[in-house]
Amino acid sequence: MNQSHELILIVDYGSQYTQLIARRIREQHVFCRIIPPGQLTLQHLREERPKGLILSGGPNSVYQPNAPLPDAAIFSSGVPTLGICYGMQAMAHRLGGVVQRAEKREYGHAKITVMDTDGLFDQIKPVSSCWMSHGDSVVTPPEGFVVSAQTDNTTSAAIANPGRKLYGLQFHPEVAHTEEGTRILRNFLFKVCGCKGEWTMASFADEAVSRIKQQVGAANVVLGLSGGVDSSVAAVLVHKAIGEQLTCVFVDNGLLRSGERQQIEDAFGRHFHITVRYVDAASRFLKRLSGVADPEQKRKIIGEEFVRVFEAEARGISNVKFLAQGTLYPDVIESVSAWGGPSATIKTHHNVGGLPRDMHLALVEPLRDLFKDEVRELGALLGLSEELLHRHPFPGPGLAVRILGEVTEERLRIVREADLRVEQEIRAANLYRSLWQAFAVLVPVFTVGVMGDERTYEHVIAVRAVTSQDAMTADWAKLPPEVLGRISNRIINEVKGVNRVVYDVSSKPPATIEWE
Repeated sequence: MNQSHELILIVDYGSQYTQLIARRIREQHVFCRIIPPGQLTLQHLREERPKGLILSGGPNSVYQPNAPLPDAAIFSSGVPTLGICYGMQAMAHRLGGVVQRAEKREYGHAKITVMDTDGLFDQIKPVSSCWMSHGDSVVTPPEGFVVSAQTDNTTSAAIANPGRKLYGLQFHPEVAHTEEGTRILRNFLFKVCGCKGEWTMASFADEAVSRIKQQVGAANVVLGLSGGVDSSVAAVLVHKAIGEQLTCVFVDNGLLRSGERQQIEDAFGRHFHITVRYVDAASRFLKRLSGVADPEQKRKIIGEEFVRVFEAEARGISNVKFLAQGTLYPDVIESVSAWGGPSATIKTHHNVGGLPRDMHLALVEPLRDLFKDEVRELGALLGLSEELLHRHPFPGPGLAVRILGEVTEERLRIVREADLRVEQEIRAANLYRSLWQAFAVLVPVFTVGVMGDERTYEHVIAVRAVTSQDAMTADWAKLPPEVLGRISNRIINEVKGVNRVVYDVSSKPPATIEWE
C-alpha cells in the first residue's frame, strides 16, 4: 500500500506484546503496520519506504532450527531499526554477535542502568525500572556496537550502533511497567527515524476514502449493518467515499439485542441518508443453528449465512461486486494471527475466518488497520452520535455466542431479556461509559431454586463486565455490590426461566471477554 504519511513497520516474531508496540507508536501520531517475518525483504522495504523498522520479541531462540531470522542485508538497507527482546537477539546474531542461554533468566521488573545516552537514551534517567521477559541474552554484541544499558543480570540490556542507526533493547519499552518506555520509543521515532508525528484520524479518513474509491471504481458495494460501532463507522466512511454506490443491508438474524432496527433507521436512514435494506432472516439462521453446540461451528455458520443473505440481496442491485465490513485490527489478530505472523490463533471471527471460500464478492475493509478506540475517534470525526459510538462492542455472531450450547428461540428470549436488564442497570448507575463491555450469558445448566414456596429448576445467567482499552487485555469490573444486587434481582424476578445469577471475575488473559 502506498501511503503519503510516515510509516513504521513492525515485524511480528510472535510476542504477546507486538500489538502493544503498535498502539504505543500510534499514540505518538505515527502510523505503523505489523508484518510477518516472511514479508521482511529488501523489495518490501523499497516498496513501502518505511521511516523505521521494529523487530518484536518472540518465543524462539536464535540458535534453534528454523528460528525466524531476518536477512542480514536488511541491516545495511539504511532503514533505522530497533530490535526488542528476541528482535535484538536476531539482529545481533545475524550481524556476528553471540547469543546464549542466560545464566539467570529475567522475568518481570528489573533496574536498568544507562551507560551511553546517545540515541535511544537521550534525556533518559540514569537508573529506572524496566520490564524483562527473556531466557537468552546477547553476551557479545556485533562489531561496531556499544553496550548502552545493563541490569544486574544482563550485561547487554541495550546495544547500539548509532552510525548505522541500529539499536537493540533486551527489555520491553512498550509495556507500562517500563518507566521510561514511552520516552525511549519517542527517541527512536523522532530522533533516530526523523518522524514528524503528523498521522491523524483526519489524514487516515482522507486516505481511506481515496483507497475505497480506487478499489471500488464504478461498482456498487453492499455492507452488512448490525448497529454496532464497527459496521456503523465503516458504513459512513464508505458512503463518504462512494455515496449512492453503497447499499447497506440490515439482517435481522434473530440474534440481535433489543432495539437494533429502530436505531439503524434513526441513525442511517434519517440522519445520513444512506440506503438501508431490511431483511428478516431469523428463521433461516435458527434453522441452520439447530442442534449446533460447538462455538466455532456456530461462528462459521453465522458468517456463511450472513454472506449468503448479502449475495441474495446483491442480486437485486445492479453491478454489485464488493462486500464492505467493519473488520478491526483485534479481529485479525485473534482470528488468523497478526498479518500471518507466528502468534497463536485464539478464535475465528465471522468477518475474518468464517467467510465461505466460494464467496462471490470481493472485500472492502477500511477499518482493518484500526483499534476500537481509533474507530470511535474516526466515527466522531465523521459525525456519528456519542450514544452509538460508545455503545458496548457486540460480537458479530450476536447472542449466539452468549448462549453456551444450542441456540433456540427460548434461549434467545432469555438471554436477550437478561442482557437488556444488565444494560439498563449499568446505565442507571452511570457506569456504562467506564466499562468496555457488560452483558449476560446463558449457562446451559439448571439449578434448584425456590419461588413462591415452590421448587424451581431453571436456567443460570452469568453477568460479565470488563474494563479494557482495546480488548487485547481486559480486567473484570469491580461493580458495586448494590448494582450487582439490582441486576440479579431484576433478572430473576423479570426474566421467566431464570432462578440464579452469577458474576464472572475472570480477566483476559487467561479468559476471553466473550464466553465463546
